[in-house]
Amino acid sequence: MAKCFSLTESRDWCYRFSFKNAGLKSSTVDLGDGTVMHCWVPKTHKTNKRTVCLIHGIGANAMWQWGDVISPLISKFNVYVPDLLFFGESYTNGPERSEAFQARCVMGLIEAHGIERLMVVGISYGGFVAYSMAAQFSEKVERVVLICAGVSMEEKDMEQGVFKVNSVDEASEVLFPQTPEKMKQLLTLTFYKPPKNIPSCFVKDYIHVMCTKYLQERKELIQALHKGKNLSELPKINQPTLLIWGEHDHVFPLELAHRLKRHLGENADLKIIKNAGHAVNVEKPKEMYKYMKAFLIDHHHNNGRKAD
Repeated sequence: MAKCFSLTESRDWCYRFSFKNAGLKSSTVDLGDGTVMHCWVPKTHKTNKRTVCLIHGIGANAMWQWGDVISPLISKFNVYVPDLLFFGESYTNGPERSEAFQARCVMGLIEAHGIERLMVVGISYGGFVAYSMAAQFSEKVERVVLICAGVSMEEKDMEQGVFKVNSVDEASEVLFPQTPEKMKQLLTLTFYKPPKNIPSCFVKDYIHVMCTKYLQERKELIQALHKGKNLSELPKINQPTLLIWGEHDHVFPLELAHRLKRHLGENADLKIIKNAGHAVNVEKPKEMYKYMKAFLIDHHHNNGRKAD
């Protein structure tokens, strides 16, 4: 029986084409111990440009989440876009699931390409990884942008009703939807104005292509992210940090942005995007990019080697 046309796979192909067209190429690095990292890297790394690493969240893959900002960023920076473990073409055979391990793998990938200093931008789960990179490799990470990343959350927040879900298991069921009903719940949770009337054939196709691979491993990533979290144990990073948040974020409520801003003090600046939910990269990509660019370009113009 002939395979039906997949709109999801077709869109994935379009993103792949646009990334190549923008000046990136697909690259895979074997870090050893059964860990392989895939990344979109510049076809030509230009030494006169700063380096920016864009780290995706729990959604589809790196291409889908960063597609709208790739072209403008590439004209100004060397841009590296990794797939985190268990997304895209990255995986590990080992048992480690922490964001700290993800951070070490991303840095291993970056170092394999000969990069010594970089700025990191992380959205949602990717923000946890970016923060951990900044904490673990302070001499290499110059600046940090965290987009709707609830790094300041605590394990007790779930019990105290900070989140729309009541347990980590419920969160996993929504974040990795396996039915059209759960996909609808995910869109309601992540968008200020959720898209309506999406044909069920497209929803089922998207789930099949994007949400079935590495399902157990991805759930373990969420469990590791939540377990034992305590703000008092969150390291304080010293790099200049920009926080970008959707005003109506129901995944990581705005309260967590203000909490993180207080934790980081004068090193952090918070920009709140109105009429946007968690998926600011989809709902307000131009506004998100405007804040990113101002923060990163300002650094570039000042030759920003701020002391740690």
